[in-house]
Amino acid sequence: MRADSLPCALLVDNGSHRAESTLSLRGIAKLLGERVGAIVHPVSLLHSTRVDSQELEGRPAQIFEPFIKARRAEGVNSFLIVPFFFGHSAAIYEYLPQRVVELRKGWPELEVRVASSMVKMEDPEDHGVATILGDLVKKKVREAELERPALTLVDHGTPRVAVNEVRNHLAAQLRGVLGEAVSVVAPSSMERREGAEYDFNEPLLENILGSQGFKKEVVVAMLFSSPGRHAGPGGDIAQICDAAENRWEELRTHRSDLFATHPGVVELLARRYEEGLEYEPVVAEVAPPAPANEIDPPGAA
Repeated sequence: MRADSLPCALLVDNGSHRAESTLSLRGIAKLLGERVGAIVHPVSLLHSTRVDSQELEGRPAQIFEPFIKARRAEGVNSFLIVPFFFGHSAAIYEYLPQRVVELRKGWPELEVRVASSMVKMEDPEDHGVATILGDLVKKKVREAELERPALTLVDHGTPRVAVNEVRNHLAAQLRGVLGEAVSVVAPSSMERREGAEYDFNEPLLENILGSQGFKKEVVVAMLFSSPGRHAGPGGDIAQICDAAENRWEELRTHRSDLFATHPGVVELLARRYEEGLEYEPVVAEVAPPAPANEIDPPGAA
């Protein structure tokens, strides 16, 4: 694709009520733009406009619909979404396409391409995310001078089986990436909804900590892209770990750095950007919109 015909590129996350999440997204979008030789705009689907702009260096956060409508006024009709999502989230692959379909009713020139998420489960050779997570775990093991600790890969928890399957897929890949560096690998979730239909989120982090195999030194690998109220300092994950250590005398937890801190993230997103340029635009024949209660919660990207 010629440089003068490139679509307007957006690095899109779910959004968060915390300023540090938006600032992180901005930093990665800048590095990604430098890598691919094009401007990449940091844009959230929802939530982030609630953050006071004074916490964002005086620049308000951008969210999807207002952002692309403003570009329309500038004569821009073609967009490429690069998802800063691990897996096949309803927010990016159902909610967003439905909004595009609605927008095209009064904007027939609109073209929106959506690149693949960071994990491509259909590709057996795709180990990019697991490799990055493994590097972050190894870094923590070295820093804390641990000897084959237990490892749990923790995500937010989800109402959708497809998103949960990504967590489990990555945990299985991590077993291969880490080998003898850890004693055991198991996935867990920060929280879950009530009801047997959501049992696939088990085990919860609060329950796996202190259980058989997870009684002493445990690395908590963070399946969170950026800081926020769940994964940031003093957030929900930290509180769960602190409570578990108070409950189990011998337990010591060690949280890995967040995914966005690894330099390999930009290269991974650059591959998705290049692939996405070749994708067909979103068309009207899309799945029905996801129910509001199935869209990922703030900061779960």
